[in-house]
Amino acid sequence: MGGAVDDGGGGELDVFDAGRCGGGGYELGVSVGRRFGEAIRSRMSGDAVLRRRLLPFASTAPGRALVDALRDANRARYPRYWDEMVGTADGSGVPLLHVILVNFRKELLPFITEEEDQHHHREDEATAVAADADDDCSDVLIVGESAAIAAHNEDANVALLGHTYVVMATSPDGSSSFTAYTYAGELPTCAFGFNSNGVAFTLDSVPPASGEVVAGAIARNFVSRDLLEATSLEDAMNRVSSPAMSVGHSYNLMDVRRRRIVNVETASGNRFSVREAAAAPFFHANMYRHLQVNQEKALSLLGDTADDKYPIYMTGPTLYTLCTVLVDLDEATMTIYKGNPKNRDAVRVFRML
Repeated sequence: MGGAVDDGGGGELDVFDAGRCGGGGYELGVSVGRRFGEAIRSRMSGDAVLRRRLLPFASTAPGRALVDALRDANRARYPRYWDEMVGTADGSGVPLLHVILVNFRKELLPFITEEEDQHHHREDEATAVAADADDDCSDVLIVGESAAIAAHNEDANVALLGHTYVVMATSPDGSSSFTAYTYAGELPTCAFGFNSNGVAFTLDSVPPASGEVVAGAIARNFVSRDLLEATSLEDAMNRVSSPAMSVGHSYNLMDVRRRRIVNVETASGNRFSVREAAAAPFFHANMYRHLQVNQEKALSLLGDTADDKYPIYMTGPTLYTLCTVLVDLDEATMTIYKGNPKNRDAVRVFRML
């Protein structure tokens, strides 16, 4: 079964194996909340977007109505994951509303108007920049005769620095397990992960166009949590393309055993498009570009800082590359690198099968 881990020498990434948890979801959430309570509380107290935008909005009548609609839709479709989120709040001692808001942040922020921000006296322009900046992760996907890999930069807001961890869990009957890089207080995972069924994935943000966001629909964090339960590549594709999502997302789905990588871009209104990586590799960062690269070049590309305004490897002031992950389908490994991936400083190596 997948999920075994080798320490790459860095030892700086906290990994928690929750083992077998009850079927309701709450038990897993409580375990994660207790284990990472300090990180979760720290993230919530220092997250400017939560404090200065999401919480004030949630105190208004329109904000409460939208949060309630999101709660009802996602709890109805994914009751076990909702219970897991509640357990995370209870286990960490963080108010449930705070956990709800960070898990729904992408579905809420488009509805916070400039007038509402001014009404609640947003303190500085940096908060606006932080909220408007998207998590523009980058991926290089290659499936050829000599290599089948996905290399991914995990880019996120400065509030997430030092507030991530890896969660491992096993189903109650012991038949399957998953490993997920997780943002503190959020469901596993809005970043990347894999399971013992041979399904792996990385995720990229796709900024919604004006008018594209559907209020009170299915949230991306719940869809990606559901991906960890996928039994096959086809099942994974169905799980990301079938929900009536509030906002779109980009999913790089992998079948480790069959050497397949498929990119699925979704949008509200049950729209989606599919592209399979093949002999002509491509780069995903809000657009596709054909590349001729190998594993070495892929990591070097993701470490590029040549463009001061739009670097691929980000070091602030608002967006940071938290880590880089390399999924090697032939070796059945997921390697997480700290710092610039050009330096090849591996923190952890997970064996996926």
